[in-house]
Amino acid sequence: MTSQKTQEQASPVIVWFRQDLRLQDNPALLAAAGPVLPVYILDESPGQRPLGGASRWWLDKSLASLDRSLRALGSRLILRRGPAEAVLTDLIRTTGAGSVHWNRLYDAESIARDTRIKTQFQDAGVECRSFNGSLLNEPWQVANGSGDPYRVFTPYWRAARSGLTDIFPGSAPTALPSTAHWPASDDLADWGLHPTGPDWSCGFAEWRPGEAGAAALLTGFLAGALSTYGEDRDRPDRPGTSRLSPHMHFGEISPAQIWRATHEAVASGAAPKEAEKFLSEVGWREFHHHLLFYNPDLAKQNFRPEWDRFVWREDGPGFQAWAHGMTGYPIVDAGMRELWATGFMHNRVRMIVASFLIKDLLIDWRRGEAWFWDTLLDADIAQNAANWQWVAGSGADASPYFRIFNPTTQGQKFDPDGVYVRRWVPELSRLPTSMIHMPSRADPALLEAAGVRIGRDYPAPLVEHGWARDRALQAYADLKSA
Repeated sequence: MTSQKTQEQASPVIVWFRQDLRLQDNPALLAAAGPVLPVYILDESPGQRPLGGASRWWLDKSLASLDRSLRALGSRLILRRGPAEAVLTDLIRTTGAGSVHWNRLYDAESIARDTRIKTQFQDAGVECRSFNGSLLNEPWQVANGSGDPYRVFTPYWRAARSGLTDIFPGSAPTALPSTAHWPASDDLADWGLHPTGPDWSCGFAEWRPGEAGAAALLTGFLAGALSTYGEDRDRPDRPGTSRLSPHMHFGEISPAQIWRATHEAVASGAAPKEAEKFLSEVGWREFHHHLLFYNPDLAKQNFRPEWDRFVWREDGPGFQAWAHGMTGYPIVDAGMRELWATGFMHNRVRMIVASFLIKDLLIDWRRGEAWFWDTLLDADIAQNAANWQWVAGSGADASPYFRIFNPTTQGQKFDPDGVYVRRWVPELSRLPTSMIHMPSRADPALLEAAGVRIGRDYPAPLVEHGWARDRALQAYADLKSA
């Protein structure tokens, strides 16, 4: 074993944390031999998509959690703000670091930046090593029979799934050799990631960002909600999902950890069918990264180029009503208010609100994608863009455009007792269940008894859904015939 003195004399290894804010199953960290210099860089350079407000809140807490974990091992997290190339160059110069490790990202901007850095540093004699720390399969590892990327989920997942048998995530280090001299670090509070004036994040308190929070959430899910996942995952009125997506986006838990823990739960008696359905949702995450890698403009451009001819409506008041949960459709409004209050929205409701914006209002999916990017704690380029395009009909493996969710019947089906609506649209809470999803159709006496005045206490429907559906279908027909 290398002596402590030799470790201190050795060149440090910079481990550049990005969307991998954990110690366990972190290949970039585990491959570092010798003194380790953990670094996080807040890179807001032109070309890097700025983090949304909700994501900044989560990052603030996750970095603090990671620093505590590192300090428990005798290390610490160095924080720097600025262009990554410049920050790393300065750290190499001041610490004598001989190598830089990171786990790969798959958006075009990060790939271009990382390629520049690797070329620049290796030409200067600094070793650069990158690893897969966030996917079960890297995008280029799964191809169809012609060697091309997949465009449809089911055959993609069949191919990707076939190679996933024995997955053993890496352990966490029990100690980290330190550098002889620690470079200066920014103060996390000075980054202003937590909102002030006003602090709109009060409703985020139920979340526990960080590696320990992610592990606890997975354990609880596998012991509880997994048993009814196939049915309850579509019910926003029930705690039927894992809610792991923010933790996965920030890399506080890896898909390999989730995969292994889920299979261990099945071995201990969990229902295989429910577990397989849950893992297929992890598969959708993989598929979306596959799409993003081969379609780097996925968040900006239609995956299907024929959609470039579609004529979207400019409807500022309609968009604002949607964004603030004032459309007159309770399930839509409940979802948008849940998002604003908690930074999260149930997946079924995400599809409903996206369908309403795109198909009832004919507003460009990119406006919805941008709103979600700013307000979702789990805002992820691949997942956000691919899901919005799926609903629009412009994406890969897309829902057909003529599949238009009826927000009233969706609410009745997936929130049948009105529990979800009553929580997030409390002005309707006294309405009977039979009318909770269509208050504008309620008898005036019933509305009066419930203390609801349509147009004052709660808005009238922004559009009549049947009419809006016909308009959307005509717009689609016009696109097809153009």
